[in-house]
Amino acid sequence: MQPKYENSPAGEATKVRKVTIDDEQSGQRIDNFLRRQLPGVPRSRLYRILRRGEVRVNKGRVRADYRLQAGDEVRIPPARVRELPAAAPAAATSRIADAIIYEDKQLLVINKPSGIAVHGGSGISHGVIELLRELRPELRDLSLVHRLDRATSGALVLAKRRSALRRLHEQFREGRVDKNYLALVVGDWQLGDLPVDAPLLVRHRQGGERHVIVNEQGKPAQTRFRLSRTFGKYSLLQCQPKTGRTHQIRVHALHVDYPLAGDERYGDPAENSKLKKLGLKRLFLHAQSIAFPDGNGNELHFTAPLTHDLERFLDKLPGRLRGRSR
Repeated sequence: MQPKYENSPAGEATKVRKVTIDDEQSGQRIDNFLRRQLPGVPRSRLYRILRRGEVRVNKGRVRADYRLQAGDEVRIPPARVRELPAAAPAAATSRIADAIIYEDKQLLVINKPSGIAVHGGSGISHGVIELLRELRPELRDLSLVHRLDRATSGALVLAKRRSALRRLHEQFREGRVDKNYLALVVGDWQLGDLPVDAPLLVRHRQGGERHVIVNEQGKPAQTRFRLSRTFGKYSLLQCQPKTGRTHQIRVHALHVDYPLAGDERYGDPAENSKLKKLGLKRLFLHAQSIAFPDGNGNELHFTAPLTHDLERFLDKLPGRLRGRSR
């Protein structure tokens, strides 16, 4: 039996351990594996012990991007725990528990609330993954299958087993996952069923903030837009990203001159100010559904209902009586 990690008080060191990788653990990067094995140890320290060769796989040094294989023996060195993470507020874990819309032996799907990052970091102590691990500590291999921006709500899939995670990552790479988003944009949509094919380049502003632009030097990105309903000077769109680039829908919508409502990074400040007075307190982008094969010849399809705050906002939006479905 593999030894389990035992929490050490802050300032104390863990003991040397050797862990044999099983089928469920195989395929993950060694740095991600260490983060689970040594909770409370700063990320910078984990990379330092990897660079120094203190971590050994089959008695040899490995790089941080090494992917573990079944049967590998990993030597985990002593590591001093500086500070164990504080417990998440009960209200936050309760909110995530209420957001679960599907669960089986391999998957867990939630309707992610807006304002919660998918994982901690950069001043965020508890994201979705940390909250769920605290809520369900028995799910030691729980992992994010994909990501949503912090401001975006909607369907988010997590894998409870490494084998399910590998299968779903392969399906994402092969383009076998269908995602559909709802977005409210500024403007009366007149472009019909529009495929946008424009490469996206990530730039880092001062302070490390990511900003994405359409640029030929960027990575290929494709999104299909079509009108769901019009609200006078605003339009509700169905958005189907064919790729999964950072801020893809937001930047592609801006590229065709229809910025997303409530988008503080890429949107229209004057329009955002007007919309805020009407009750829109966040980015209007919602991951409505996601579908993919289950490995047994069946199609799994999950739908996340539009959140109450966005529903209420649409009900109050001027011009809604003239809204029409197309």
